[in-house]
Amino acid sequence: MGNFKELLERKPLSLVVSLPENDIALARAAMEEGADALKVHYNVGHRASGNHFGPLDMYAEVFRAIRSEFGGPLGVVPSGSIDGAQREDVERLGGLGFDFYSIYAHHLPSFMLSDLGLDPTFAINEEYDASLVTSAAHFGFTALEASIVPGKEYGTPLSFADVLKYRRLVLQAQIPVLVPSQRKLVPEDVRVLRDTGVKAIMLGAVVTGNTEEQLRRAVNGFRNAVDSLNRPD
Repeated sequence: MGNFKELLERKPLSLVVSLPENDIALARAAMEEGADALKVHYNVGHRASGNHFGPLDMYAEVFRAIRSEFGGPLGVVPSGSIDGAQREDVERLGGLGFDFYSIYAHHLPSFMLSDLGLDPTFAINEEYDASLVTSAAHFGFTALEASIVPGKEYGTPLSFADVLKYRRLVLQAQIPVLVPSQRKLVPEDVRVLRDTGVKAIMLGAVVTGNTEEQLRRAVNGFRNAVDSLNRPD
């Protein structure tokens, strides 16, 4: 069992931080404030942060540096297109210390369905037929990232309509569901997200901002909210 799969099975609700930049200082801030897992990017334009991440070779050293300091699961988005997911790069990821990858289903080429030594996770957007996710377990996927908020609605508050969609995916997916912070999530949302049955909240740029101070404040607030759910009243 991979480290990320083990985390999702062991903890009722995990806190993943998707770094707005591939930066060791931001990674340290997330670690110190209590992130259970980290996610980085290469070869992709990131809509929420406005950042563009270049090729793998640009970041190999910083990825190694993050890995050397962080003991938890470390994941990567390896491409923002199906043509950009290159086999020679993907096959290097285990050697760089990655535990899992995350990529949209329509960007995931067939070679990535073979065992690459990483926990495979995939994302769907708002255009997917949600009933299709029931097939993911058959292909050995570790988790589903529910990236189902339309881009034009990024940064708006969580609604009950969102909660119903997340709950439907939890019931259909048969694998753990992660909710990324496409909405402007706040710590008060943690309880209702836990009650939908999702297994992780993934904080990204919409919530963390792009600076170390902003990221620390956001991760700390969500860490406290998650931990308070596990304490007896």
